[in-house]
Amino acid sequence: MEIGKVIGTIVSTIKHPAYHGKKLLLVQPMHQPEQPEPEAIVAIDHAQAGIGDTVLVMREGSGARQVTAIKDAPIISVIVGILDSIDLHAPPAAKG
Repeated sequence: MEIGKVIGTIVSTIKHPAYHGKKLLLVQPMHQPEQPEPEAIVAIDHAQAGIGDTVLVMREGSGARQVTAIKDAPIISVIVGILDSIDLHAPPAAKG
């Protein structure tokens, strides 16, 4: 799973039959400041996300096909959730 920000939509007049009726979104994965920015990915929207939403993306073909219930489809990435907030601060270490 990966966290990313929806930065655009994909419009296609010709596409694989598995994608008919599915919204395709362009997602920019989040990264650490000291690391290079990863390339944006195309993901099927399974959570009714929109541009600007912070989303949880499953990037594994078998799991993506299970979530979308489209057997043998050429799917790698699917948006499975919209995140309301993210806390990037680590919890305090347990004393013991």
